[in-house]
Amino acid sequence: MRVKFLILFVLAILVTESASAQRKKGNAVSSNSSATLTFNQEYYEGVQWRELGPFRGGRSVTVTGVVGDPNTYYFGGVGGGVWKSVDAGQTWFNITDKYFGGTIGAVAVAESDPNIIYVGEGEQGVRSNVSSGWGVWKSMDAGTTWKHIGLKDSKHIGRIRIHPKNPDLVYVAAMGNLWKPNDMRGVYRSKDGGATWERVLFINDKAGAVDLTFDPNNARILYASTWNIKRNGYRMDSGGPDSKLWKSTDGGDTWDELTDNPGMPEGPNGIIGVAVSPVNSNRVWTIIENTKGGVYRSDDAGATWKKVNEDRALRQRAWYYTRITADTQNEDKVWVMNVSYGVSKDGGVSFELKNAPHGDHHDLWIDPNNNQRMIIADDGGAQVSNDGGENWTTYHNQPTAQFYRVSTDNHFPYRIYGAQQDNSSVRINHRGNGVAITESDWIALALGESAHVAPDPLNNNIIYGGGYKGYMNMENLETGQERSTNVWPDLPAGSGAEVMKYRFNWNYPVVFSTHNPKKLYAGSNHLHATTNGGQSWEVISPDLTRNDPETIKSSGGPITQDNTGAEYYANIFVITESPYTENEIWTGSDDGLIYLTQDGGKTWNNVTPPMAPKNNMMNSIDVNPFVKGGAYVVGTSYKFGDNKPYIYKTDDYGKTWSLITKGIPDEEYVRVVRADQKRKGLLYAGTEKGMWVSFDDGASWSKFQLNLPPVPIHDLAVKNDNLIAATHGRSFWMIDDLTPLQQLSKEIETKKSHLFQPMPTYRMAGGSGWGRPDRRLEGENHPNGVMMHYYVSSIDENSDVSIDVMEMDGNIIQTFSNKSKDRGTQLKVNKGGNRFVWNMRYPGYKTFPGLVFYSSPNIGPKAVPGKYKARLTVNGQVTEQEFEIIKDPRVTTTQQEFQDQFDFLSKVRDKVSDAHQGILDIRRIKTDLNYVKTKVEDKPENKNLLDVMKDFQNELTVIENNIHQTKNEASQDPLNFGVKLNNRLAFLMYEQGTGDFPPTQQAEQVRVELSNQIDGELKKLDALIDSNVSTINEMIKEKGIEMVMIKKEPAKM
Repeated sequence: MRVKFLILFVLAILVTESASAQRKKGNAVSSNSSATLTFNQEYYEGVQWRELGPFRGGRSVTVTGVVGDPNTYYFGGVGGGVWKSVDAGQTWFNITDKYFGGTIGAVAVAESDPNIIYVGEGEQGVRSNVSSGWGVWKSMDAGTTWKHIGLKDSKHIGRIRIHPKNPDLVYVAAMGNLWKPNDMRGVYRSKDGGATWERVLFINDKAGAVDLTFDPNNARILYASTWNIKRNGYRMDSGGPDSKLWKSTDGGDTWDELTDNPGMPEGPNGIIGVAVSPVNSNRVWTIIENTKGGVYRSDDAGATWKKVNEDRALRQRAWYYTRITADTQNEDKVWVMNVSYGVSKDGGVSFELKNAPHGDHHDLWIDPNNNQRMIIADDGGAQVSNDGGENWTTYHNQPTAQFYRVSTDNHFPYRIYGAQQDNSSVRINHRGNGVAITESDWIALALGESAHVAPDPLNNNIIYGGGYKGYMNMENLETGQERSTNVWPDLPAGSGAEVMKYRFNWNYPVVFSTHNPKKLYAGSNHLHATTNGGQSWEVISPDLTRNDPETIKSSGGPITQDNTGAEYYANIFVITESPYTENEIWTGSDDGLIYLTQDGGKTWNNVTPPMAPKNNMMNSIDVNPFVKGGAYVVGTSYKFGDNKPYIYKTDDYGKTWSLITKGIPDEEYVRVVRADQKRKGLLYAGTEKGMWVSFDDGASWSKFQLNLPPVPIHDLAVKNDNLIAATHGRSFWMIDDLTPLQQLSKEIETKKSHLFQPMPTYRMAGGSGWGRPDRRLEGENHPNGVMMHYYVSSIDENSDVSIDVMEMDGNIIQTFSNKSKDRGTQLKVNKGGNRFVWNMRYPGYKTFPGLVFYSSPNIGPKAVPGKYKARLTVNGQVTEQEFEIIKDPRVTTTQQEFQDQFDFLSKVRDKVSDAHQGILDIRRIKTDLNYVKTKVEDKPENKNLLDVMKDFQNELTVIENNIHQTKNEASQDPLNFGVKLNNRLAFLMYEQGTGDFPPTQQAEQVRVELSNQIDGELKKLDALIDSNVSTINEMIKEKGIEMVMIKKEPAKM
């Protein structure tokens, strides 16, 4: 051990000397001097994000119901905005996406007018991944529209209370800036519905208000708690001299401190929760974080207090919970939120611990008029109960998961991996076989909530994932076996990082080499590597952090220590191996250092951008795929009170750096940048509020939000011209086709219309399914067809826009137009960018009015793999592009077999169309005969003509009934009346066209047999027409009546 220590010590000296030299040579280059290239978003606004899921709720800290409406509820998501249910929690929909999003700390509905809602941003549960907010919003129409009404710098809002009879009188408990002192904190009051605010309780710039409640029987009486709480990148401190409980009896004009009243514990205090019994206003409960803390009760409105319970199950990790709620109809019943929630029926003396479906409970609302109706907030979102908490609705109906990182595998179609905060890691299909992405498309993994997930490149069913405190697990999905593969399997729980041999971040990186599929990297304060699945690990670097002893101590504050690993600091936070060589590895630490090795870890250079703030948390490194020595580095300093964006670029292995953030607001910090793999200089950035794009290698940035909700983006992945976002509050979202951004040019900007070349498209099954679940509970699937992006500079009612899909010889397969009256060929066109998806189908068979088929949908033959063309015509201006359909690599069908299937289905379709043309001819003749009949039937001398026409009609009806079942009018009538030749033949299209297979031998035999029978009936029809029409026309000619016309009436496809 001595020898090893000496070697590491010498290495550390060498690294320090190298770092000093590098810093002296570092050179910051202004990005403003670079040439910029931007494009108006209208050219690519046809590109859209789709919500993938999973629908498994993320954390919520605020909930409310509506008095008098048992079906309507609201909850605030942590990163996910505000959600509403109108069916008692069965389904939820977002109501703030068009206005604001991110983390919600408080939601309140006016009792006197349920259309009025106030929302405060910035959560109260201030864990290490907490997001701040931007003040208070108000809705006057139950969440349809919103208006920002101030307190922007409050950052975190713990409670909002609305006067029960006056919705314009509202109070806000503002916690203030978590990361640094600020003035906007305390209790604020508005008497004019948020138009103006006055601060009515203020301690100082380090203590804000966290809880607030009315006396339900006298709204002039309020109770509030203030809290000393602060965080930075390496510690959290809860408690101090200004954590106190307060009371006002004059609507907030003046306040009296209750914390020093008889019975209260001696300070210091931490977080304090407070509740008043609606049944008895003298009964007040508080739960206090204190070394002698617990549940305290006053029976004289706060004048004196008594500790009634000190169960640690109610006050563990106090800073994260500490909410207390009085039952609305039983003065002895009180509820306390914690890992399990506690319910007391004896005034708080004893508690029964219970759990909603998820656990880690944060808030509870109980209907004032019915204490059986309630909604709870926890780390899985929100759940509703109608029986006093005995049963709760599910949280698997909320797409509000918080993901830290995103990774993919090399399976086809590829799967997406990520760790969901407050839950497990997941694997989800990026596209599924059904019509939507549902629970059948994702699985929970036996990996932690903070993991980097790394699927084995050689066997994607073997998955590695890290966790807090340095935990690492291997899971084999084939065998169900799990194995601990910790780099150093020591348990540091409850201690600071100083006791660890190797320090691991809460979210430490675990990644496979892109060159050696057996090599797995893991980052502590050192870089580790294994080539035997974690059986043994090699240390391949010295300490690559600042290793400041002050930053690796125990965390929690003066009352409660909290060492989950979330505050472990001075660790490697990102590892990136170069796509050019295995020997080039970049690391970034959470305490602000970038290191680079170019010899596989033998030597390391500190290449930290010299202009970077000292505490820049290096969050992502992406190697430039077009420039050797190039890299993009992203750092954040928000945990030290600095919200500025920091993106750095180097083209010379870190010798010089540029800051490239022009266009991104100063208050919108960036977490990740990824380079496009096809277009040089095309970059994607994820920020605390959403997405940005650069076309000029970072010289300038433009918003890239499109239809993505406002949400923190923690990671991005570019895969196969797709862009995947790991959001922190809205699960996974992705873009399926980046080609418009890759192909945009200044030349295109000069055109009035343009068709972008479609990306190659896999011919795959999917897009259908039985028993589809509620659309509000499912993600959107990948389009099952060729995506065609096009641009139109202007559009009006006179515009003529069409897309022809063609074979390579110019034969038009189908035309889609904005002038088409047929829904199947209508083209929806908007000004700017558009997307049209061709389903790779040729037209189906002809139809006629009233056609009812059984198990025979009108789906045309699917195009065989190969090359095709698309032609966009806009008011005569033409753009033409080639594209390719590729076979699903999982199928073994040959090109000839694809062609055989296509030819078979085409023959079936054409013969069904022939049969239907015959039906149309019959019906047209019958119409004409009936017309003639009305002209001659009342004259006796026309009896012979009428007899001839009647016989003719009867024979036509026999043929019609042989071809088609005319009795079928409803979808299941065929079960009663049976099907005829056309339905039996059309069934072959469905039956033989469901997969990528050639027709079976028996299918061909049935096709020939049914086709021959149809041909026989059509020959009878031709003969019947030939022998009757001319005779009838001769008979009516001299009567001056219009003759019977045999005109082929066009049928609908």
